Amino acid sequence: MKVAFLGLGVMGYPMAGHLAHSGIEMTVFNRTKERVLKWMEQYPGTLAPTPAAAVKEADVVVSCVGNDDHLREILLGENGAFDAMRKGTLFIDHTTASADLARELDREARERGFNFMDAPVSGGQAGAESGELTIMVGGTPTDFVHGAVVLDVYGKTVKLMGPVGSGQLTKMVNQICVAGLIESLAEGLHFAEAAGLNGNAVMSVLCNGAASSWQMENRHQSMLRGEYDFGFAVDWMRKDLGMALSEAKNNGIELPVTELVDQFYGDVQSMGGGRWDTSSLLARLQAKDIG
Repeated sequence: MKVAFLGLGVMGYPMAGHLAHSGIEMTVFNRTKERVLKWMEQYPGTLAPTPAAAVKEADVVVSCVGNDDHLREILLGENGAFDAMRKGTLFIDHTTASADLARELDREARERGFNFMDAPVSGGQAGAESGELTIMVGGTPTDFVHGAVVLDVYGKTVKLMGPVGSGQLTKMVNQICVAGLIESLAEGLHFAEAAGLNGNAVMSVLCNGAASSWQMENRHQSMLRGEYDFGFAVDWMRKDLGMALSEAKNNGIELPVTELVDQFYGDVQSMGGGRWDTSSLLARLQAKDIG
């Protein structure tokens, strides 16, 4: 099997690496050439100068970039991947993008004679590096079976959620839940410190009880140390929450807690923390006290 991988960012870099180590013949593209050269020092593969050049001989193409605009650029822009895709091949997109764009790209793909699935991921940089991501897929059952050969290489939980767009909608649910969990964790840690409790001691107890969560188990120590460079950035979370809030508005529903946490992340951006990881909501609370 020949796979082309477009986008070697924080997530795509290790995901493409797992595919290369699995014995799949890899061709890779990234907008920043230095990133590709670094990847090729670690993994076997071929460098492509453009998305179109990367995909022209691929059986499966995988993308993982930052947002809707980046995705449009590498797929539909000059030297874009869609102009060079072979008929009957499968395109899998891991970008956390809008459901509307996923449906648009699916229509474009079908008109050009190949297949498309949206497959956003959860698990962060750590999950990508360990090959234990959760992958939420939108597509047809036939395409899902075809794509599983690739997705199972770096996915621990890989599930078809419905037709194209369903993966992105499921990822929105994930981000809604994660945002609320992080804010509650930040408030709990802040309360513990203000009350004179040992935060680590409190967490060691709560991690074994009903309040436990992945965020609590994996982020409380770094939060208490004031370290916020562990993966998914505030800027990206605001992008994701913005899409979820827009989708909610289209559906005629309210997400009051999500709206509030989105505003809190806006405060973190105003503090210069746009590239801090999402657990930095605690820093916002601490700054409020100082202010």
